[in-house]
Amino acid sequence: MSDLEARTQLAATHTHDAIRIRLSGRRRHSYLSDFIYGGIDGAVTTFAVVAGVTGAGLDARIIIVLGLANLVGDGFSMAAANFLGVRATAQELARARADESHQIEHYPEGEREEIRQIFTGHGVTGDALDRVVEAITSDRNRWIDTMITHELGMALEHRSPARAGSTTFVAFMIVGAIPLVPFLLGQLDLMPATPYGASVLATGIAFFLVGAMKCRFVDQRWWFGGTETLAVGGLAAALAYAVGVLLRGVVSGVG
Repeated sequence: MSDLEARTQLAATHTHDAIRIRLSGRRRHSYLSDFIYGGIDGAVTTFAVVAGVTGAGLDARIIIVLGLANLVGDGFSMAAANFLGVRATAQELARARADESHQIEHYPEGEREEIRQIFTGHGVTGDALDRVVEAITSDRNRWIDTMITHELGMALEHRSPARAGSTTFVAFMIVGAIPLVPFLLGQLDLMPATPYGASVLATGIAFFLVGAMKCRFVDQRWWFGGTETLAVGGLAAALAYAVGVLLRGVVSGVG
């Protein structure tokens, strides 16, 4: 997109009607970040299992069993943690609204003074300040919303805990299964006798693509984000492989 096109697009979103429609509509929450981070964690942890077991020289069937156990167990754990975290945010907001409502009910003058000092801090003074305070405190919901955002620094809306958790779980299962696919195909005689190389290649591509997608949420070049995630995932796999190699003798002795 050229600079002129970008400026034209930006200007179109700042017309009177465009602003009115955007501000009056219900905010749509994105869950793409949950998918990306779930996918990164799924690929890293599952491939760490693959690398560790391969380094230990164990049978491919053990890789499949441990890998699938990791997918379900760790995927559910991460999804549950995300669900509970987002839910806690919603509960925190509900409690804050109840607290502010209680304070407005029992200490209205003190809460009105807080509104006055908040907007004084924003440079509003004199008659304009009086009008702002009167306009906000004349509507209870608006009053509470203002205290929530300006005093407590909290957002007025929150994401769905169920959607955040389920998106994380789905991403973990989909991307995390990639390192196991060559081994599963190997059991069906659809892959070479040593599927580890194919697993490395497929997982590396997955690391890069998911890392590149992550750059939608951070100020980072897509190629740098992809390379960074590939490097982190590769380091985790290398450490797991090294542990497997170091414990190979122990495992053989147990066998």
